[in-house]
Amino acid sequence: MTSNDDIMRALGRVEGRLTGIEENVSLLRNEVSDEKENAHESRSVIHKRLDEQAKQIAHLDTTVAISGGVDATLREEIKSLKETVDKNHAATQPALEDWKRIKTIGYGVSGLIAIAGLTTGAILTWMSDGAVAWVRHWLKIN
Repeated sequence: MTSNDDIMRALGRVEGRLTGIEENVSLLRNEVSDEKENAHESRSVIHKRLDEQAKQIAHLDTTVAISGGVDATLREEIKSLKETVDKNHAATQPALEDWKRIKTIGYGVSGLIAIAGLTTGAILTWMSDGAVAWVRHWLKIN
């Protein structure tokens, strides 16, 4: 049979093992809590990054929407300006055609005046020779 001393020794060994087990469990708890804290911090960083990405995407969507609106407005304004230019061109086209016709007539008249001036100058030169001869004859100058 087992003596009390054997039982006490066995209980002491069990108690020593339990103390070691308790220490190991305590160490495991500390490690698990550290890992929980690290995981929490890591998730916190990831969530912050996701929030920043969401803000940037929202800002980008807003910018794209505004740019699209501005582009549409500019297209409409350009279309309106083109229509205005076309109307103004159609309205001024007859006046431009008249101006071109008047300009052409002006060149013709300028040419006629130049020819008439040259002709008049030639006639005056010819007549002046005759006039000089007549005045010499009248004044009896040789």
